[in-house]
Amino acid sequence: MRVANKVALITGAASGMGAATARLLAREGAKVVVADMMEAEGRAVVADIVKAGGSASYLNLDVADEAQWEAAIAAVLAAHGRLDVLVNNAGISGSNTNNLYDTALWDRIMAVNARGVFLGVKHGVAAMRKSGGGSIINLSSISGVVGQERIHCAYNASKAAVRLLTKSIAVQEGPSGIRLNTVHPGLMPPMRTSGATADPVFRAKMLGHVPMGRTGEVDEVAYAILFLASDESSYMTGSEMHVDGGYLAS
Repeated sequence: MRVANKVALITGAASGMGAATARLLAREGAKVVVADMMEAEGRAVVADIVKAGGSASYLNLDVADEAQWEAAIAAVLAAHGRLDVLVNNAGISGSNTNNLYDTALWDRIMAVNARGVFLGVKHGVAAMRKSGGGSIINLSSISGVVGQERIHCAYNASKAAVRLLTKSIAVQEGPSGIRLNTVHPGLMPPMRTSGATADPVFRAKMLGHVPMGRTGEVDEVAYAILFLASDESSYMTGSEMHVDGGYLAS
């Protein structure tokens, strides 16, 4: 098993890429902590993992709240004694609006997508230092590399922030044995909070820029995360993995 006995905390793990990652890491031997605000859905993911013979537990977590991060990390350490893998996956879309200059939405997107990742990194690093290292995987996006129409600029800005935050901390924490890398999904199934990016016409236009000519699947992102969580990627830090069908290469 590729991550046998590693303790992995995954945010936004009640649905989509987070749930797919939780299930995959559990199948590969990790002790998974499913963190999300959607308790019923999160506990359902845990139940699926346990039914399949894996190890999983649920934590309620608002990633924008530092006190909740402190409590979540403390709970993981109390239950497992260490944290080996942190996947900062929780995020909200910037396409569910017609006002691309909405200040309140800017604040909300940045709070979840950027501040939430920063807080996860801050408290995750502190925990990993105690056990001599670990792997942090931050979910950015193709939107963190290029601009796009019909998407609130805060989404692009927040995902770009994740990209450079990751590189910065990777340099700082290299001597600590803590690796940080980003995964950049491309055109995927719509998020729960998607708006324009769920529109078939908009998606068809984006698909025209994908050399592979198809939408990605959440499991394809999960396998990239699994690689970065495992010791197979032990000499990788500050790196970016684009899971985008060639979108950024075109």
